Amino acid sequence: MTIQVKEREIGIQPHFGRLTERMNNYREAVLEKKPYICAERALLATETYKEYQSQTSVMKRALMLKNILEKMSIYIEPETLIVGNQASSNKDAPIFPEYTLEFVIDELDKFEKRDGDVFYITEETKEQLRSIAPFWENNNLRAKAGALLPDEVQVYMEAGFFGMEGKMNSGDAHLAVNYQKILQYGLKDFEKRTLEAKAALDLTVTENLSKYHFYKSVLIVIEAVKTYAERYSDLAKKMAETASPQRRQELLEISRICAKVPYEPADTFAEAIQATWFIQLILQIESNGHSLSYGRFDQYMYPYYQNDLETGKITEDEVVELLTNLWIKTLTINKVRSQSHTYSSAGSPLYQNVTISGQTRDKKDATNDLSFLVLRSVAQTKLPQPNLTVRYHAGLKKEFMDEAIEVMKLGFGMPAFNNDEIIIPSFIKYGVDDEDAYDYSAIGCVETAVPGKWGYRCTGMSYINFPKILMIAMNDGIDPVSGKRFTKGYGRFEDMTSYEELEEVWDKTLRELTRMSVIVENAVDLGIEKEVPDILCSALTDDCIGRGKTLKEGGAVYDFISALQIGIANLADSLAAIKKLVFEDGVVSQAELWEALMTDWESERSQEIQDMIIHDVPKYGNDDDYADQLVTKAYDVYIDEIKKYPNTRFGRGPIGGIRYSGTSSISANVGQGRGTMATPDGRKAWTPLAEGCSPSHNMDQNGPTAVLKSVAKLPTEEILGGVLLNQKVNPQTLAKEEDKQKLIMLLRTFFNKLKGYHIQYNVVSRETLLDAQQHPENHRDLIVRVAGYSAFFNALSKATQDDIIERTEHVI
Repeated sequence: MTIQVKEREIGIQPHFGRLTERMNNYREAVLEKKPYICAERALLATETYKEYQSQTSVMKRALMLKNILEKMSIYIEPETLIVGNQASSNKDAPIFPEYTLEFVIDELDKFEKRDGDVFYITEETKEQLRSIAPFWENNNLRAKAGALLPDEVQVYMEAGFFGMEGKMNSGDAHLAVNYQKILQYGLKDFEKRTLEAKAALDLTVTENLSKYHFYKSVLIVIEAVKTYAERYSDLAKKMAETASPQRRQELLEISRICAKVPYEPADTFAEAIQATWFIQLILQIESNGHSLSYGRFDQYMYPYYQNDLETGKITEDEVVELLTNLWIKTLTINKVRSQSHTYSSAGSPLYQNVTISGQTRDKKDATNDLSFLVLRSVAQTKLPQPNLTVRYHAGLKKEFMDEAIEVMKLGFGMPAFNNDEIIIPSFIKYGVDDEDAYDYSAIGCVETAVPGKWGYRCTGMSYINFPKILMIAMNDGIDPVSGKRFTKGYGRFEDMTSYEELEEVWDKTLRELTRMSVIVENAVDLGIEKEVPDILCSALTDDCIGRGKTLKEGGAVYDFISALQIGIANLADSLAAIKKLVFEDGVVSQAELWEALMTDWESERSQEIQDMIIHDVPKYGNDDDYADQLVTKAYDVYIDEIKKYPNTRFGRGPIGGIRYSGTSSISANVGQGRGTMATPDGRKAWTPLAEGCSPSHNMDQNGPTAVLKSVAKLPTEEILGGVLLNQKVNPQTLAKEEDKQKLIMLLRTFFNKLKGYHIQYNVVSRETLLDAQQHPENHRDLIVRVAGYSAFFNALSKATQDDIIERTEHVI
């Protein structure tokens, strides 16, 4: 696909070149577009569910996707070379009533009034959604999963303690499907396998009846995807009739490609990129589960790039333009969350992750020419989507590392780095095949999995709020905020005679609450399995077709999941304060500290105690074993306990089927902080908790090296759900080449010697962020790293903006 375009200056740093004029115009059009609520998908889904109420869940879901793909609005923007849309207009958010419609109806008149994550909605859309609401009342995942919850866990749901909003209101995702196989063989190969498996079934065997219906559903959705692509082929051909000569040629090529992929194998780079986009898009039409990721993009796309380049079918500049086109397309996908859910997912993130570099399956450096072009294209588009992750390993080429840091210097929070040196050995220890372990990719934020072989939710299950649990443990099992009993009574802090006694109570309380979180997670998972199985997503993940099972039934090769543990640093600093000031130095009594916590540091004595905590007690993030080892020991309790509880797929086919830990707390540190009273680290009530495994704001005073050493003391090899470390530096810190090389040496030490799991940087000054709060109109394109993802600063609530502003700014 040879396209001649005129370039012009558009203010992008020259190191990576500039967007072509058409892609710059496309980017501007997408950014300027206001996000609306779109009722189209909801109406079509309702239509199907009403017509096929007697069908099995898998058939109902397949027929629903078929109806949507055949009838939904489609369009082709004038600038684009890649086609496919999720809703009736770019950046509009479809509604998924089969998961929930309750919050949508409740918030119809509030979407435009939000502090952050604003959506617009027309009166016509409001009426359309109200018209279907009666059908979905008590007839969706939210209602049916809620009915599965035992009475014993209702107190946690009422208090929002485990943060299950995102799990009961939406799909699962948190995976990457087998893009390599899709491109190499086309969906027709998946169809062939399905037909053969269906024909081989002995229907006298009871379990084969459910397999039969699954296979029928797979065949329906494959045909539906083919039809959807053909609709674009027909539209492009029709548009070509009245287009300019150059655009006519492009549209005819688009028509040819869409008539072929993704049903047939891809042969060219343009075909491969269109096929990839169709699948990435349709999976998010099927289900609104976020963190659907592209996997190892530079690896499976490289053969098409290399062949086209060698045969003269494409130039390097044309490859970059197609890549920038894909990234802009990626930003057009949107998702509306309930107001309460936005507190933990601020900035409307979709967490669509692209992974590059790392190692090949035979343990060689995987960096190729396309890896560099992905960096260039992401730098040119400078958008919060997709997430970009570089897989680091000891043999990573210096030239590639240099280029990755150059992208980082642009200041939009990318790329993040994940470390092969700890992730691969940990996977192998957990039973992942060596070759698959070397083929892992980042999923969503910082979590990792083997693309095309891993089940849902490699992380992102329930939230475990460590500081809040500490307060419950200190209060005889009663939540001080709600006054409700959360665990058995193991004693009150005022009556404890030693720090060791508090440790024992923490142990019992955390284990009990961990067990309760598992009950909640299992109930929700069973609800998803029964009510909203994803057919296309399952078909494209090994080996659901071979087993005749959906993902929630155990169809994936591997199935490990994790919850998110929040407030690591707050727990560390709280335990250090209690141990030192109360039980060792005796300068603060238990009664005084408890009174200070209950009154939010209100009295003069309470403020004296708060001052001592902040200034006189060792803090996590400073390479001080006093605080670091306390939190490691406390965290080990959770790690030990969670291993006892397999997930709902255990023993049903996948390797694993178990749980492990993760600190990828997204922006839940803000949302969870809203419900957490004052804590013994000196933190004020209702303010944000520490994010990921990063130190509390401005408590890390010994520089970045000390932070990395503290984080490395965590049991990283056991926290495979992600050890998320956010750092912030002033752009001037990386202005000189020698400073950039210092940072690279620091990263190599962290990864090679300390076996750090992950790191990412906000390269932005405090002054810029403060000015953006005061004058948002001057900072439309300001992007910041929130947690394991980036977002436009202006799209964030003020609480989340403040949290980012207050993070420690380091000097390299």
